[in-house]
Amino acid sequence: MKDRLFVLLQYIIPQHLLSRLLGALAESRLPLIKNPLIKLFAKQFKVNMQEAEREDFADYVSFNDFFTRSLKADARHIDHDPAHLACPVDGAVSQIGDINAGQIFQAKGQEYSVNDLLGGNPAWSAPFEDGQFTTIYLAPKDYHRIHMPCDGKLLRMAHVPGQLFSVNQATAANVPNLFARNERLVAIFETEFGPMAMVLVGAMVVASIETTWSGLVCPTGKQVQTWEYADQQEIFLRKGEEMGRFKLGSTIVLCLPKDTCTWNAELQPGVTTRMGQMLAKLMSD
Repeated sequence: MKDRLFVLLQYIIPQHLLSRLLGALAESRLPLIKNPLIKLFAKQFKVNMQEAEREDFADYVSFNDFFTRSLKADARHIDHDPAHLACPVDGAVSQIGDINAGQIFQAKGQEYSVNDLLGGNPAWSAPFEDGQFTTIYLAPKDYHRIHMPCDGKLLRMAHVPGQLFSVNQATAANVPNLFARNERLVAIFETEFGPMAMVLVGAMVVASIETTWSGLVCPTGKQVQTWEYADQQEIFLRKGEEMGRFKLGSTIVLCLPKDTCTWNAELQPGVTTRMGQMLAKLMSD
């Protein structure tokens, strides 16, 4: 009953207005606002500041600066084995497995279309129709920068407008097509094993999503907007390099072609992940 009330409330409240208001608060540089907010948040969610590059709360110019904090150089180990994919984020596995006939498993009784997830363009989704996926949820305490799981050349990007439901277990189990209806950013990369889609899913109170090549991505309007990079500029990112970040949390969905990899057997739904650890072993030709 508690979960149902939580989900029902999200259908009623003005999601985008609330997110914009909280986003403005998170960008405040006034010490009387940002310092207590950072300290309260860190205490409430037990944020490990010892691994942060800047351990002192006062060194952050805003709450968002704190939320997207960088880590010390030795805080994470990147699995550089060329036969492995590295985990792109800290978080927890929501789901992991195969894409069956274009459908991605969301939660018990819930599936959604990979074509819808990638913005409704069949040419983009075709390589993943019978592919593989993993969905990783980033909790408030987590490190909120997203890194490359392998070397990749950016081919195209899309911003898909949508709603801003929360993306926790309660909404995943009760909101149909959750990840394909929330606002999201889709990045398609060319890799040694074929195309790879990294989808950064927005959520309630997520102020914005940034990428390292375009900065803040926040187009207006209700239409999908796309950017092509393959023939315009060379954007190549190495395994472990930062590719984007969330301001106020959310989820990523990683999509791969069929028979690309064997997932790390330890990464079952609910298991905590750390950026850089082995996510999967690539299948040999």
